[in-house]
Amino acid sequence: MNLNVPDHIMSIVPYEPGKPLDFLEREYGIQKSIKLASNENPLGTSPMAVKAISDHLSTMNRYPDGSALKLVNKLADRFNISSENIVVGNGSDDIIALLAHAFLGAGREALMPLPSFLMYEISVKASGGNPVMIPLNGLEIDLDALADSVTDKTSMVFLTNPNNPTGTFFTKEKFTAFMSRMPENLLVIVDEAYIEFARDENIYNSLENPLDDQRIVSLRTFSKAYGLAGFRVGYGVMDAFVAGVIHRIRQPFNVNSLAQVAAAAALDDHDFLEKGIGIMHQGIDFLSEELTEMDIPVMPTQANFFLMDVKQDATMVFNALLKQGIIARSMKSYGFPTYLRISAGLPDENKAFIKALKKVLSNHGSEKV
Repeated sequence: MNLNVPDHIMSIVPYEPGKPLDFLEREYGIQKSIKLASNENPLGTSPMAVKAISDHLSTMNRYPDGSALKLVNKLADRFNISSENIVVGNGSDDIIALLAHAFLGAGREALMPLPSFLMYEISVKASGGNPVMIPLNGLEIDLDALADSVTDKTSMVFLTNPNNPTGTFFTKEKFTAFMSRMPENLLVIVDEAYIEFARDENIYNSLENPLDDQRIVSLRTFSKAYGLAGFRVGYGVMDAFVAGVIHRIRQPFNVNSLAQVAAAAALDDHDFLEKGIGIMHQGIDFLSEELTEMDIPVMPTQANFFLMDVKQDATMVFNALLKQGIIARSMKSYGFPTYLRISAGLPDENKAFIKALKKVLSNHGSEKV
């Protein structure tokens, strides 16, 4: 077709999600595959959320609550803030895109680590803005380099804590020093999708003292620790003026009814949350110990996933694992050609991964997979 598509749209490389389990099983002729590629909660979904969903099914002929009042009020009570400071979205991705559309545009820049969550770059480009990538310092976000890169064109900075895909984090002390260098007319987006899994007490947690700086936007999701990835619901905590701007462009029913009731119920299911976090910590520890014994370096993490160096082409190892029914994630496209990223699963799944990896590596000896 002879359509005039703007250059900033054509410059976007589409996000490539992992293939569905049933598709992979048909493609590779495998059954009962184990997915450790997407940082999901292997425990499933909160029983309280499941009941709330079931109870709400008879009302699905009605539009959702466009303000998500029940969920927003629960979040406001949780963090002792006003409902005016909360925006909910179709996953935190939705809020990232809304922030970019609201506060960027031609000639405006957004800083972000490289690598990090791919939707930062996509959302910035879609808004007509310019993404400025700042390489990591080793595996850690380089806050000093990010601060050094701020110009009069910079409108926002994206930070992920813990970072994806590395699992590294920054402390409150380092973040405070970083913020002291930030202009007053700039937004700092702190994406804390994995914060519930963090074990280091020194990690910066933006919602320990929410709204103590009007430049900070905190993002959270129900997809990971709360086990609601399929419902796509996240939220942002921000200055009321920033939230008001977002509401001007937000779709009126951007979070569906089942997602709203599931998230509200999941917030009350403390037992499920704690059990899931415990299982993930046990899984990370087990996998780290097993891989270390196999002489495979494991990178420290504060998330429910970690990087491992298989010391050869990661994509080839990834493909070999697929044939064993294990779905991992190659980090080759992220600039780590010999690294896999895996999230912890249930105990039997973790054991199956170790068994499959040993088989894959031993089958090829010193040869490349």
